Amino acid sequence: MTQSPEPIEGTPLIAPSTVDHPLYDQVVEACRTVFDPEIPVNIYDLGLIYTIDINAESEVKVIMTLTAPGCPVAGDMPGWIVDAIEPVAGVQHVEVDLTWEPPWGMEMMSDEARLELGFM
Repeated sequence: MTQSPEPIEGTPLIAPSTVDHPLYDQVVEACRTVFDPEIPVNIYDLGLIYTIDINAESEVKVIMTLTAPGCPVAGDMPGWIVDAIEPVAGVQHVEVDLTWEPPWGMEMMSDEARLELGFM
């Protein structure tokens, strides 16, 4: 049994997003239309979207997590993200991957989300 290699020191736990792609801001706004049904804050400001990667062909790959592995909408949430992003003009394809590494924590929320939920 081979062990997977340790991550290279300095490798980010969360892959960087393609913030310089012309569709990036529109994709972020589409993500902001999706809400966790148990929390009155959108999934982007909750910090559940880890990476938005958009390639040269305008194919979008989203890496996201959930607040907890037992989240009742775990099976539905990726489809909600696809449904929100696909209508964005110029987007060719959307793929959503769930990850549990690193685990979500309240520190990943935006200041707006913390304020909305009374944590500030």
